[in-house]
Amino acid sequence: MTDTIEHRNIVILGAGFGGIGLAIKLREAGFEDLALLERASDLGGTWQANTYPGCACDVPSQLYSYSFAPNPDWSRTYGRQPEILEYIRAVATEHDVVRHIRLDTEVLDARWDEERSHWLIETSRGAITADYFIAAAGIFAEAKYPDLPGLDTFEGKAFHSLHWDHSHDLTGERVAVIGTGASAVQFIPEIQPKVGRLTVFQRSAPWIVPRMDRRTLGMERAVLRRIPLTQRLVRGTWYALIESFGLVGFVDNRFRHPFETLGRIQLRRQIRDPELRAKVTPDYMIGCKRAIFSDAYLPALERDNVEVVTDGIAEVRPHSVVTRAGVEIPVDTIVFGTGFEPLAAAFEHITGRDGLSIAELYRKQPRTYLGTAVAGFPNFFCTLGPFGAAGNQSAVYMIESQIAYIVDALTTVRDRGARRVEVRATQQDAFVAEMHRRSAATVWLTGGCETYYTTPDGGNAGLYPGWSFEYRRRTQQFDSDAYEVSA
Repeated sequence: MTDTIEHRNIVILGAGFGGIGLAIKLREAGFEDLALLERASDLGGTWQANTYPGCACDVPSQLYSYSFAPNPDWSRTYGRQPEILEYIRAVATEHDVVRHIRLDTEVLDARWDEERSHWLIETSRGAITADYFIAAAGIFAEAKYPDLPGLDTFEGKAFHSLHWDHSHDLTGERVAVIGTGASAVQFIPEIQPKVGRLTVFQRSAPWIVPRMDRRTLGMERAVLRRIPLTQRLVRGTWYALIESFGLVGFVDNRFRHPFETLGRIQLRRQIRDPELRAKVTPDYMIGCKRAIFSDAYLPALERDNVEVVTDGIAEVRPHSVVTRAGVEIPVDTIVFGTGFEPLAAAFEHITGRDGLSIAELYRKQPRTYLGTAVAGFPNFFCTLGPFGAAGNQSAVYMIESQIAYIVDALTTVRDRGARRVEVRATQQDAFVAEMHRRSAATVWLTGGCETYYTTPDGGNAGLYPGWSFEYRRRTQQFDSDAYEVSA
């Protein structure tokens, strides 16, 4: 039966930064038989899905872009969602990978067929087989909702920031925002002026540091366009500044003091009310959760129509939210700013040779080799897998490192005339053990907060505990000795 199914050499899951970058570099290496499967109706990944008011990058645009496709014309220091999406579209078009993308195509099941040595992938548009399967689904693909008693009885409007309902007018409404993560910090200042009453339910206060965003001048853009070296210098400067957060994350948490001082100065300057300031002062070390860059969030909290509630939510009723202190707050609309599930939904349905899914393995213990390969999953690679993400650097930088590694791996296998590649379990175990050993004293585990950075038992859930340039060195060349490579 499978003999009649369409077959491709390489199938890539996802058409965001990871999938598009992979397709570009694979084509440059001579791989043309590609298909990118994207469940959404447009390419762009995170930047296609997130359209909430104020949606923007929290890394400067010059760094949050492909190194091989510099853009001198960013309109602001930090790119906003429409501009980032347009950038991704332009790069995909310029490099002629759009023709490989299949939109509205969701992966329902993907299984390694040991007998035929290929992947059988069931999609919403039919089946396809592949010699190699690469998951570039990203880590911000699934909305995370809190488990709140009575939520199903709420009769008003409720939606997550990932699924913003632009048809719903918030003007004059009583709005509850649940969560104060990076997305909420961006959309709260945008909706505050138009709502009637805004109640922000905060579980833990985020560290807020100055963003210093601004419009770029035409003269700046002209210089970057005409003198490419200038753009590389700007990118390098931002890289060094962002990378410096590693001093706090995994070098020594005593380096946190200058960063925390910056956050406290911002807090004292922007929040005059001492009671409110006490509420929104973090009680954990900076870096335990990723600090958020914003100049607008704290001032929005001090507006007359805003209240910050820290008591926690006891239940949701048809027209209100009740706190654990017994206070009932009338609400017309609930907006969840509660972040994302760490696993893409597709990982529940990607099954290796032992019959276990990626999600099942990760729930037991997050594990990969270099964040790109998983033992028990032949001819499979991924981007931003556990221990392949950095807490102190642009995700695009890490993705580019992984793209180079994966392309070199497939090139090596092709040049050897081999058909199968799988990381050795012993190599993966040694790598995971190294990651946990190096993580033991990091601020992520000792900083006094709960975060998706950690597992339920308090271990590192998948951040790389080291410098991103060190990671790039490790992934610069495919280390075939760590793999079983065979015909």
